[in-house]
Amino acid sequence: MIKRKLGAEGPELTRIGVGTWAVGGPYRFGWGPQGDDESVEAILHAIDSGINWIDTAAVYGLGHSEEVVGEALASVKQGGDVFVATKCGGFYRPELRKVEYDLRPESIRAECEGSLKRLRAERIDLYQFHRPDDSTGTPVEESWGTMTELIDEGKVRWAGVSNFDVGLLERCEAIRHVDSCQPPLNMIKRSAADDVIPWCREHETGVIVYSPMASGLLTGKLERARVETLPEDDWRSRSPQFRDPELSKGLALVEGVRPIARRLGVSMAELAIAWTLAVPGVTAAIAGARRPAQVDSWLSAPGVALTEADLAEIDGAIAQAGV
Repeated sequence: MIKRKLGAEGPELTRIGVGTWAVGGPYRFGWGPQGDDESVEAILHAIDSGINWIDTAAVYGLGHSEEVVGEALASVKQGGDVFVATKCGGFYRPELRKVEYDLRPESIRAECEGSLKRLRAERIDLYQFHRPDDSTGTPVEESWGTMTELIDEGKVRWAGVSNFDVGLLERCEAIRHVDSCQPPLNMIKRSAADDVIPWCREHETGVIVYSPMASGLLTGKLERARVETLPEDDWRSRSPQFRDPELSKGLALVEGVRPIARRLGVSMAELAIAWTLAVPGVTAAIAGARRPAQVDSWLSAPGVALTEADLAEIDGAIAQAGV
């Protein structure tokens, strides 16, 4: 497994890690019911295959994803053999049917204790703010100061953010170095490559990108008929990305890059992930898996070397599809 250092002072991570959003099971932003035993098998299969980090969050399944990760890693040395990244700040409000992001210091501390318990861990390897505070108006300097305190207290090893723009990154960096940033990045959502990722590269902040396969759309396995019959408890059934006109554009992109994957002898999932890993400044990518077979479908992505000609051909397909 190819590894790369996470920023200036972070761990050596394999260039691909296991994402566990879906294994959390049903909730407003879930992917429908999941089998916990199969999810544990998928995580352990990834580890046995050489992957050395897992990404989760407190809000995934309202804590259940962290519980599944904790069960899977019960016999594994967290922070040694395998690193665990989780996130705080997201609360589900059932009465509003929405997630609100709350980064008050007392909330961060309470979430940290909850995550440690669910993960069965003494320390969180990488703790991240899931999204900017959108409900309490807490200055990010206060929030990031609390994260610094958790590091000093030995409850957190490295600190990062997710879905932060450059302005927020700079405000955090003034308090303490931002070890990592987690933006969305795929052939459809590319804006992070224009500003956030270059900023991270300049400041030696590691970059872990999420949704490299565009929530399954770029795997080539989601045909229109299947998308249009996604169950209500799968968040994608309500996402504009999976409705026209965006769906048609995404499916056109899939057909545009399929010949490239075929020529290179790789799966569509591997091509999609390899494209993100080719972006300068990207440390690693998160790939979701609920079953061992899904791990196998993208496991070799870090070894896919895309040439300048390949990347130019992909750029042409992106432009043609209009995504």
